[in-house]
Amino acid sequence: MNITIRQLKVFEAVARHLSFTRAARELHLTQPAVSMQIKQLEGNAGLKLFEQMGKQTYLTEAGIEMYHYSRVIAQQLDEAGEVLEQLKGVHRGKLTISVASTANYFVTRLLAAFSRQYDKTTFSLDVTNRETLLRQLENNEPDLVIMGKPPEDRDLKAEEFMKNPLVVIAAPGHPLVGVKGIPLDRLQQETFVVREQGSGTWIAMQRFFAEHKVDLSTGMEMTSNEAIKQAVEAGLGLGIVSIHTLSLELETRRLVVLNIQSFPILRHWYLVHRRGKRLSPVAEAFRQFVFEKSHSQFDINK
Repeated sequence: MNITIRQLKVFEAVARHLSFTRAARELHLTQPAVSMQIKQLEGNAGLKLFEQMGKQTYLTEAGIEMYHYSRVIAQQLDEAGEVLEQLKGVHRGKLTISVASTANYFVTRLLAAFSRQYDKTTFSLDVTNRETLLRQLENNEPDLVIMGKPPEDRDLKAEEFMKNPLVVIAAPGHPLVGVKGIPLDRLQQETFVVREQGSGTWIAMQRFFAEHKVDLSTGMEMTSNEAIKQAVEAGLGLGIVSIHTLSLELETRRLVVLNIQSFPILRHWYLVHRRGKRLSPVAEAFRQFVFEKSHSQFDINK
């Protein structure tokens, strides 16, 4: 097939948006220009790549296959560019990283420190939930992901690099504040504000209390750690969050970590990418940087 890079780039945008209009806007082209590129690509392929049903655009079976290869080709071209830049001795490149919302409390400091060492690099940072992170990994979208331990049945490489303790927090006026060695079953008398089902924190919490045969009463589910902390501070219940999210609240005494038997729940942070993925030079440099800093005196929690 006599396919040009420009045709593949236009096709990838249309396939990703499933819209000629949005693809044209993204690529700063007119819609007729986008349609012409797609028509030429379909002519070279000898198959229709899109079908129109009403106002909705869909990929045909051939289009689905072409979309897969267009993404692979684009990624390989990006990798080639990074390698050539490195061979020229230029330490630059773009790092695309996605992180769990809890990890963002320390990842921004890591990126700031990394950028001081590699000052010609740029970053794309997506802070999102576990479900989205797994979908992005499945689609091979980010260079690296920082998250809790991913499912073992996925084709992923996960490297543990730092502890992530989960603790029980309370408002300063709560009756359990200051009590030492609170029995775990005492928590059954309390109401908890928790993360949404399916989040890494929720999964770890459910597994922990099931193992200890403790039933918790959950009053509200929240989609962010900030919402949980605000709810706990307002007296709506106790919460379970990563210790990494609490620096400011503990310093200002707006929240208190309770002394609970068998706590904290010890989890870990992982650097994750698709197994077999060839990391770009900047992604590999960041990977090594993370492991160096997590084993040094550099405090990534502040």
